[in-house]
Amino acid sequence: MILPSDTTKPIYVQLAGWLENEILAGNLLPHERIFSQYQLADMFNINPATAAKGLSLLLEEGLVYKKRGLGMFIAEHAQEAIRKKRREQTLQQLIRDVVAEADNLGVEESELLDMIQRAIARRKDDSHERD
Repeated sequence: MILPSDTTKPIYVQLAGWLENEILAGNLLPHERIFSQYQLADMFNINPATAAKGLSLLLEEGLVYKKRGLGMFIAEHAQEAIRKKRREQTLQQLIRDVVAEADNLGVEESELLDMIQRAIARRKDDSHERD
């Protein structure tokens, strides 16, 4: 398996992001045992210390918890906590960037909102076509 390549982020941050995506997708469920640092190191061909650092990020954020002698497990609230964090950090930053670029290009607020509404409509149309 290969981590999504984002050379601007350290590997351990990319690993933590991958694990968050797995939690969001429902592939890792609350109270389910998460991969060990050695399993992750083997899966992604990285140093176990790097994998441990990625797991530590999740532990610090309360997304996983330790059971002594058993490993780490997904926290009950992990999925919602990741959604909240990404809304507050990632999505808000993207919105600020889009608004700043719209200002640079002289795009009016109403035009920008219209562009967003059209993008939402296209996404809905695309998802209906897949069904």
